[in-house]
Parts: sequence; structure tokens; C-alpha cells
Amino acid sequence: MNIQRKHLPAEERRAVTVEAVIKLAAEQNPSEITTAAIATSMKVTQGALFRHFPNKEAIWQAVMEWVAEHLMARIERAARGAASPLAALEAMYLAHIAFVAEHPGVPRMLFGELQRAEDTAAKRMVQTLICRYSERLRALIADGKIAGELDPRLDPAAAATLFIGSIQGLVMQALLAGDTRRMRQEAPGALAIYRRGITSTR
Repeated sequence: MNIQRKHLPAEERRAVTVEAVIKLAAEQNPSEITTAAIATSMKVTQGALFRHFPNKEAIWQAVMEWVAEHLMARIERAARGAASPLAALEAMYLAHIAFVAEHPGVPRMLFGELQRAEDTAAKRMVQTLICRYSERLRALIADGKIAGELDPRLDPAAAATLFIGSIQGLVMQALLAGDTRRMRQEAPGALAIYRRGITSTR
């Protein structure tokens, strides 16, 4: 998408704004991103920006909505193409890692929102995303137990938490190292350990 175009339909302008924010978040502390910086990145005035968003919080909410929609769509596509519940879990894990590697500004914004003390629409959106993700994982894990692929004693809630936590750990280490390629390199090994912990021993 060309973010230098100045005359765009409202929905496309909103999408370009989200793109600009995610790009900026990959380069600096998300909490320090100003509407002036967003407008400059888009090569528009702040007035033009505020014709589509009433305030900065509305921009952040739009970004979180984009993240929720696109991340869930990515992992759902990965799951649909899998031959079994366990294969679906593995595909989702790697799809999630690929999504973050392509959009390194996303986890910086997610972590930033969850650390905020105040209740915001963007923070609620992140919480809703995690809940939806966990529910999808628990359903797949339950299917895997029924299919005999996963340990029948497995706690679906704990396994879902560990799944997401493992990805978050890889993401955090990659951010600390300043190298998002590290996620892709280490994901297969971490996934193999997770798989050994949840598969059936029968």
C-alpha cells in the first residue's frame, strides 16, 4: 500500500493510518508515537488525520482491531489447512510467529497496551483477542484429546496458556536481541518441546 497518496477514501485512509502506526511502532517506543509523527509518516496534516479519527485513542483502537482481525484470520487459515488437531496447533504456532516477524511493531504495541494502568478501548481489544485465541486453542486441544493425539490427562486451559506464553517468550527475546529473525529460527525447537509435553504417551 502506498502511504504517500493524499486523496484516499475514508476506509483506505484508516487502513493507511494503521499501517503507518505499526511501522512506527517497529522503530520506536509505541507510547512515544505522537499524532504529529503519524501524520508526518503519512505525509498529511494532523487535521487530515483527525478527519478520520477523533483522537489518538481511536487510532490505537483501530490498530488493535486490525491486529485482532488479521492475526486470527492468519491462524484460522493455518488451522483449516491441517490434517489433524495436533497439526493444526503446530500450523497456528508457526503462522503466529510468521505474522509477528512480518509486523514487529505489533507485539511492542500489544505489550505496551497491557502494561497501561488505565482501562482503554485498545487494551480491552487486546484482552478480547487473547480470550478468543485461548478459546480456539482449548477447542483444538479438546479435539486432539478425543482423537487420541494428545494426552488424555492434559488440562486444555493450561496447555493453551503455555502455547501463547511460549510464543510470547520467543517474541520478547527477539525484541530484546533486536533481531526478529531469531523468532523464526528458534520457533521449531520450542514447538517440538511443547509438542512432546502435550502428546499422548499411549
